[in-house]
Amino acid sequence: MSQDSSALREEGNNYFKAGDVQNALSCYTKALKISDGQSDSGVLYRNRAACYLKLEDYSKSETDATKALDIDPGDIKARFRRAQALQKLGRLDQAFLDAQKCAQLEPKNKAFQDLLRQLGAQIQQKATQLSSTDSRVQQMFELLLDSSAEASDRQKAAQNLVVLSRENAGAEQIFRNDGVKLLQKLLESQQEELVLSALRTLVGLCTGHQSRTMAIVNELGMDSLCGVMGSGASTVSLSACHLVQVMFESLTEGMKKEIRGKDEAILPEPSRELRSMLRHLIDMLPASSVSGPGRDNAINLLVKQVPRKSQKNPDNSLTLWVIDQGLKKILEVAGTVPEMGDEPPLTDSTPMSCSVLLNKLYDDLKSDKERENFSKLCEEYVQHHFGSSGMERKLRAIQTVSVLLQGPSDVGNRTLELSGIIDAVISLCASENITHQQVAVEALIHAAGKAKRASFITANGVALLKDLYKKSENDRIRVRALVGLCKLGSAGGTDFSMKQFAEGSTLKLAKQCRKWLCNEALPPTSRRWAIEGLAYLTLDADVKEDLVEDKKALQAMFELAKSEDKTVLFAVGSTLVNCTNSYDVEKPDPQMVELAKYAKQHVPEEHPKDAQSFVEKRVVKLLEAGVVSALVCMVKQESPALTEACRECIARVILALVQRQEDRGLVVAQGGGKALLPLVSESTDKGKIKAAQALAKITITSNPEIAFPGERVYEVVRPLLSLLALDCTMLQNFEALMALTNLAGISERLRLAPVENKYTYLFFYFIEYVFHLPQAEDHKGESSAQNRGLYV
Repeated sequence: MSQDSSALREEGNNYFKAGDVQNALSCYTKALKISDGQSDSGVLYRNRAACYLKLEDYSKSETDATKALDIDPGDIKARFRRAQALQKLGRLDQAFLDAQKCAQLEPKNKAFQDLLRQLGAQIQQKATQLSSTDSRVQQMFELLLDSSAEASDRQKAAQNLVVLSRENAGAEQIFRNDGVKLLQKLLESQQEELVLSALRTLVGLCTGHQSRTMAIVNELGMDSLCGVMGSGASTVSLSACHLVQVMFESLTEGMKKEIRGKDEAILPEPSRELRSMLRHLIDMLPASSVSGPGRDNAINLLVKQVPRKSQKNPDNSLTLWVIDQGLKKILEVAGTVPEMGDEPPLTDSTPMSCSVLLNKLYDDLKSDKERENFSKLCEEYVQHHFGSSGMERKLRAIQTVSVLLQGPSDVGNRTLELSGIIDAVISLCASENITHQQVAVEALIHAAGKAKRASFITANGVALLKDLYKKSENDRIRVRALVGLCKLGSAGGTDFSMKQFAEGSTLKLAKQCRKWLCNEALPPTSRRWAIEGLAYLTLDADVKEDLVEDKKALQAMFELAKSEDKTVLFAVGSTLVNCTNSYDVEKPDPQMVELAKYAKQHVPEEHPKDAQSFVEKRVVKLLEAGVVSALVCMVKQESPALTEACRECIARVILALVQRQEDRGLVVAQGGGKALLPLVSESTDKGKIKAAQALAKITITSNPEIAFPGERVYEVVRPLLSLLALDCTMLQNFEALMALTNLAGISERLRLAPVENKYTYLFFYFIEYVFHLPQAEDHKGESSAQNRGLYV
């Protein structure tokens, strides 16, 4: 061993004796990198295994102890540490063998004897448990196989199997006693309760267990599972979707870790199984035999499982494979117009789900070449249908463009600019066929998102939309024409000086939208379009004021947000962001404003009713109307429509609601604090910061144990630490430190939580404040909070 390596080992030993396990681990890891001798490496691996034991990372401890034993099989300390790690990992039989060998080599060692006794008792306890579990499993099987048994008894037996499958011992007994074959028979049953119980039992068998999952996938077959998921019963379809998702997670997690021991059978590489499962899901999309909810669930699974979870992962091969194998099938569903007759069944959420999936796939591409290929495939599909004879094919092309405009808008804009499409859209708006009009008007609404095209449509399509709204006898057409006018009327955004229509026109449009929204006789889809219109018009402060005064309209909007119509989520979120002014506003430099005026350039003007005093009054009225309960329900929605952008909107609104200290208690009481926790992990980067800042504000002034009861309070620490990043504002840093101080007063575990997560955040901020005290005179509160955060 080199001198440097030896010194690092000694330094690590000293740290370990002093109880500083993290620094000891760091020293041993550095020493391993420069170690040039096998025996010395064995000692370092053994020492590092001890560190991992202290840190309760038992998997890494077992791995390092095994490496030490590979180098020196007679290393009794390494064998003892491996036995301890295996015990904690639940692999008792392997741990017993290691402990037995240690006791044979040193029979008088009390630690070895104690461990051996503990393992013997645990193995005996597990055997007893397995024996009792085995008898219970057999009892349930006999009842389920007895066709003469009462239906209620069979249902109870099926429910008991679900409970048993959630225990390791029970799941193992069900699996080893040919339980999968029995569950397959239950899946073929005509009784919905039995099918649901079978699916939930399979979830228990597959959760966190790769080998069982692969065996179950091979035995049941994806054809069978997809058949259940594509069935008409939405509850059964959702349960089957959950099962397939658990299977995906078990297989992908299994690929990330090294499998050891007889608990995991030696099975083929799971990546092939994963692609086979994805292929079956892709094949479900255009199949006419699949129900609408089943198709939505298949799309939802593709959204969750295909794109990379993190852009740091360089491998996007799964996305490229899905684009190559399934993009045309996704576009086929996206272009479906159900009213045209012989089309596969869709739900109201299907087009939006397709938009989300297409957007996720496009965002997961890494290079211009990959994005160009995606765009070309979409253009070819649209051109193929638009260039074909027959109106049905042209409508399919236009509907596909609409879905693309709502998803990967760059691709949607390219397809819209293909020869003849925009002209066809405008001409079809004047068609006498209701379906033609509906498809064309929706495309026109989505096409108006680009400023240049909005001006073109304003010049050429406003009169057409007005005629449709006034003269059409079909409510579906009228409400869509109204939304088209709303979108064109809001093209100036928040700029008070940019008015697209005559003074008062936007208020009239908003009044009509509220009227449609409050009309309970209309179907939810028509009322959802009314919220879309308000989402555009509420960029105007006059419209915001009118909306928050209309309690009936607010209640109608909140009820729709809580309903099963998931497509309304983003429109509601956008409307609330506008009403609370929680969007980002960059205040221009006054000197640049004067320069722009001198150069006779347009300078955006703020609406007088967007002043802070007006915003605070609007927030109070929204709170009184019950906005928090609506937001909580929106967060709980399991749907592709709850996109990261939608989550960001919700986080922005909740942050606006907790700006005033006196409003925070009401937000917490209605569940706003709990709703923030999922938003700090699943949102855009900006959304995560907004959610974390809202958590900080609540934690500063509320009792954290009441705001975040039970174990939830520990979930607050990491988001607060994220606010200490260098790219966050001084206010966010300050609020995070104040919140951490409040948490530290609760328990020792919470005092240590920042150290266990990211102690370096606090350390570097302390150094920064020490060296910048002269410049920090304006931030004395922050310095005070920093010191309290360090010394609690």
